[in-house]
Amino acid sequence: MTDDRVYPASKPPGAAATANPTFPANKAQLYNANRPAYRQPASRRRTDSRGCCCRCCCWTTFVIILLILLAAAASAVVYLIYRPRQPSFTVSSLKVSSLNFTSANHLTTAISLSVIAKNPNKNVGFNYDVTDITVYKTSPGDDDVVIGKGSIPSFVHGKKNTTLLKSTIGSPPGDLDELSAGKLKGELKAKKAVAIKIVLDTKVKVKMGSVKSPKSGIRVTCEGIKVAAPTGKKATTAATSAAKCKVDLRIKIWKFTF
Repeated sequence: MTDDRVYPASKPPGAAATANPTFPANKAQLYNANRPAYRQPASRRRTDSRGCCCRCCCWTTFVIILLILLAAAASAVVYLIYRPRQPSFTVSSLKVSSLNFTSANHLTTAISLSVIAKNPNKNVGFNYDVTDITVYKTSPGDDDVVIGKGSIPSFVHGKKNTTLLKSTIGSPPGDLDELSAGKLKGELKAKKAVAIKIVLDTKVKVKMGSVKSPKSGIRVTCEGIKVAAPTGKKATTAATSAAKCKVDLRIKIWKFTF
């Protein structure tokens, strides 16, 4: 009798048996499951470029600091050698020929001004541009009122030199406002002495040996002057004995200012 049953084929020789995973998973399986995949290290070009930029910045900063220190040292040497001092100014005389209103708010001014400029330095000279002069009428509690304008030509102020500067002050460029004109008219009618302030503005270049500074602003403010308006053709002379002039000069030799 023939046997019709089918028997499964046996595993070919040499085939490896597959082990069934254990449950629960052991420590080795857990470690391998959570371990990140290996990645090839990134290129070092980016790191090298950053290092090069840092070195360049450091050297640039070092050079700038070195130049600053050298300039400061040179300026200190120049300052110690020449010992520069400010010039001084004094109002020697002020005469008023005209100070009156020719219309409601228009002031007519004619003033002769003399100023003495002194340079106390032995080795320092000053070259002045044209100087603008403004004369103000002052009073406590009120704004200053421009009553005259003038100028002084450019000049060279030599070492240890005293120079007499003269100028003619004329009328202000425009009419006064009604309030200022009214107050000034009242003082002039009462024949009171008017307190005035003189302001000189210009540019100056300082010369110390072969060293020349750039042009810098200088302002001279003179106060403590009183003058009465003339009543006839004779000019009145202002009282200038109490006048004091303040010089605001900012010549910078590196960090030194005088």
